Amino acid sequence: HRGWIAEMKTGEGKTLTATLAVYLNALWEEGVHVVTVNDYLAKRDSEWMGQIYRFLGLETGLIQGEMAPSQRKPAYEADVTYGTNNEFGFDYLRNNMITDIADMTQRDHYYAIVDEVDSILVDEARTPLIISGAVQESTKWYKQFAGIAPRLRRDEHYEVDEKKHTVAVTEEGVARVEEILGVDNLYDHVNIDMVHHLGAALKAKELYRRDDEYMVKSGEVLIVDEFTGRILPGRRYSEGLHQAIEAKEGVAIKQENQTLATVTLQNFFRMYEKLAGMTGTAQTEAAEFGHIYKLEVAQIPTNRPMVRVDEQDLIYKSLDAKWSAVSDDLAERYEKGQPVLIGTVSIEKSEHLSRILAKRGVPHTVLNAKHHEKEASIVSQAGRLGAITVATNMAGRGVDIILGGNPEGMARQEMAIAGWDNDVYLLDGYSDEERSAYESQYTALYEKFREQCADEREKVLEAGGLYVLGTERHESRRIDNQLRGRSGRQGDPGESRFYLSLEDDLMRLFASDRIAGMMDRLKIPEDVPIEAKMVSKAIERAQTQVEGMNFEIRKNVLKYDEVMDKQRQIIYAERRRILMGEDLQDQTLELITDVIESAVSENANPDLPPEDWDWDQLISRIHEIHPSKLSAENFDPETVTYEDVVEAFLAEAVDSYKTHEAELGTEQLREIERLV
Repeated sequence: HRGWIAEMKTGEGKTLTATLAVYLNALWEEGVHVVTVNDYLAKRDSEWMGQIYRFLGLETGLIQGEMAPSQRKPAYEADVTYGTNNEFGFDYLRNNMITDIADMTQRDHYYAIVDEVDSILVDEARTPLIISGAVQESTKWYKQFAGIAPRLRRDEHYEVDEKKHTVAVTEEGVARVEEILGVDNLYDHVNIDMVHHLGAALKAKELYRRDDEYMVKSGEVLIVDEFTGRILPGRRYSEGLHQAIEAKEGVAIKQENQTLATVTLQNFFRMYEKLAGMTGTAQTEAAEFGHIYKLEVAQIPTNRPMVRVDEQDLIYKSLDAKWSAVSDDLAERYEKGQPVLIGTVSIEKSEHLSRILAKRGVPHTVLNAKHHEKEASIVSQAGRLGAITVATNMAGRGVDIILGGNPEGMARQEMAIAGWDNDVYLLDGYSDEERSAYESQYTALYEKFREQCADEREKVLEAGGLYVLGTERHESRRIDNQLRGRSGRQGDPGESRFYLSLEDDLMRLFASDRIAGMMDRLKIPEDVPIEAKMVSKAIERAQTQVEGMNFEIRKNVLKYDEVMDKQRQIIYAERRRILMGEDLQDQTLELITDVIESAVSENANPDLPPEDWDWDQLISRIHEIHPSKLSAENFDPETVTYEDVVEAFLAEAVDSYKTHEAELGTEQLREIERLV
């Protein structure tokens, strides 16, 4: 309510606690937005918490990705509206592209509570929201350069800086491309597009890997969110990079886009009169929240003491040794019946581990961007006896893992199989009779599963609780903490450990040389890990370095957008006034005056005598504005003044405007002025 961020650990009840501030601020009837990271959580929370708001006499709205504008409007008119950051941001941009006030969906920005605030205001803030339209451009060059890139050699024809995510072509590389293309000078102004295509093709080759940064599904290149491992439908890389990846993968190349409207998440959320947030991990980014959003972080102590054991990292020399040790550990935990949640940094790694476990005969569930529809139900059951769940590091964020299983989730699944629609029930869509039938069936199922889960819980507690195994450190400490935080909820026992290798991306780029040297000197075998504080400190330093670089990227994105932000706000405010039906006659007459004065000043110099003016050019310019009947003969060069000429042309233009008004009718002309 004060506009702070509450840091509350997993399972401590953030979603429920937020209802207090939401209800209080909704009483102002200005509209409260509750922002979540994905459509599933928005829907779930609006169903769960909507019951409280409806009991208190408030209306709840829900925004989902596939909704039409006609469905969005009533959702925004509700007292409390649930949705994702992207939907709220894009609706703001769409609102400012409409031509009829009746099509406006979103209200003003009064108060927002951002759930998983670190993910939305920090992780996603490196990418601005962009609405774009297609521009015609030949796809031939993308295909040609996709064929050239594999013929160029790294470090000879171009250099790659993985830390800064850049590719630079060397002189040898330029010469080689000129030879292949048969051009004399690649940097000649007529070939400048080729330089752009070459850069995009090399970036696609070296910096964007299939099943890491993107995946190919049904002949389409889909971006994978590096933080959540989820597919980002409808998102495309800009500046020709997406087309270069499509050419590399041999799928249909779609047209390039031009930006029609854009805003950064930082500037969008700073428009709210009051902004608040909640998450399990905010303290590491407290400085950024304070600097950019003026938000303070308050750490809320846990209800029960945290008893999870966070083990030291184990570091292996090679990837193979690491994966072998991970599979040994998992096989052992499975035998014991201990549930395990495994975090990987990409889809490719999760599928690699899945293949290793399948060979070992360890039953498991894989959860990544390819299966995110089932994500929440799988994660909610990851605490069951012997459950092995392989997931990308952030999968299932916002979903509670209850030891022994989640009886409510299991009962709802059974209800769906029996033909009931849980969403309709939770949103009060059934009649009293149907509701009563649903509840009697659901209660019986819930009781059955509650007993089953209670028995399983005891066995899971005996086995040591949920074990979280990280297969690689993420470049952000916060995301490692988020993964660890899935275990040990509400005082439950638990354990976490990260398995690393010197060949992991983070180690390879920032920390491996000294550690590899030490392992060689100590003659440590491939399959023996080291467990040393020095190594963990080196990793933390590397992570701090990357976090600092990412903060700079976000600051730069914001700096660029701030230049546009003032302009955007002025233009959008002007658009809003026009759409609200304000009379624009005075502004139109001002514009006519400006245009006529500008046309005369371009072609008539008041410091020169009128006979030296280019009268033909002046008359021609006026004709471009409107069909003037005046000509040079209407002015006597010996007696006419500059002011006389401006006045004559202006009087004629105003008369012409008034004639149009008489012909079209005042109302029709006002409407045309608004549209123009």
